Amino acid sequence: MKANFLRIQSISQLHQLISKSKPKHSTISFMKFDEMDVSMEMPFDGVNMEFYVISFKTTSGKLKYGRNYYDFEEGTMTFTAPNQVLYPSHLISDMDGVEGWSLFFHPDLLFGTDLSTKMNQYHYFTYDVNEALHLSDTEKQKIKGCLSNIVEEYSQNFDGHSQELIVSNLELLLNYCKQFYSRQFLTRIKQNKGIVVQIEQLLKTYFNSDKPNILGLPTVKYCAEQVNLSPNYLSDLLRKETGKNTKEHIDYYLIFEAKKKLLGTALTINEIAYDLGFEQPKSFSKLFKKKEGISPNIFRKGG
Repeated sequence: MKANFLRIQSISQLHQLISKSKPKHSTISFMKFDEMDVSMEMPFDGVNMEFYVISFKTTSGKLKYGRNYYDFEEGTMTFTAPNQVLYPSHLISDMDGVEGWSLFFHPDLLFGTDLSTKMNQYHYFTYDVNEALHLSDTEKQKIKGCLSNIVEEYSQNFDGHSQELIVSNLELLLNYCKQFYSRQFLTRIKQNKGIVVQIEQLLKTYFNSDKPNILGLPTVKYCAEQVNLSPNYLSDLLRKETGKNTKEHIDYYLIFEAKKKLLGTALTINEIAYDLGFEQPKSFSKLFKKKEGISPNIFRKGG
């Protein structure tokens, strides 16, 4: 049976759905949970919004991190990019009694600004819900300051400087969140190192098995699934711990295995490429030369 999704294309449509008055600005809106009427029935499998959503809730409970759970008491922030599907367990309608707020902003708000080209660097918009950001009291105050400035700007008479000031404060908020995630990675050094070891062992085992012949090259998505993390979160975590993202870890072990085969077997370059999971031998040669500065043939000859 085909899934039935509610598609919300604009801030105005969102206000109508949750019984809010007309928005003060067409591309951005801030709402507290207790101001939203979410009592309506939701006969949908999920909701697809065509704008960014940043949500904050004050609660306590357990956070799933990798395969483990951790207690947390601080405020929690989650981030959703346009056209991501929110399922019922993620929706505000399931947060009865939970205090918090959401900031919604449409990509149109950013058109013509530097921030528009920078949004893809905020990887946390594609993190899973279980990889939420947990804030200290000091961090909450910094976020609150940015929000106050944003709401003040879009609530008053809009002029030629308003968009610049709104976007400037929004960028500051996003940069704070990026900084806070870096802090969160650092405070979980022990758990992070466990995941690094898992990934290293995963790749060693993968290339020493018949999986490359069956599944092809390991992907970032595959590695992330094995440790129950989203691809971007895993890459950011590995980069923080080792200086290399997931793709670079894959390439490292790939080249390591390639060198062993080049020097320790009589396999042809093409056979080695297929053995490692490449569909095309030229792709293997291209990657090897990019990483090592010489071709596989020259390396084999002592190059």
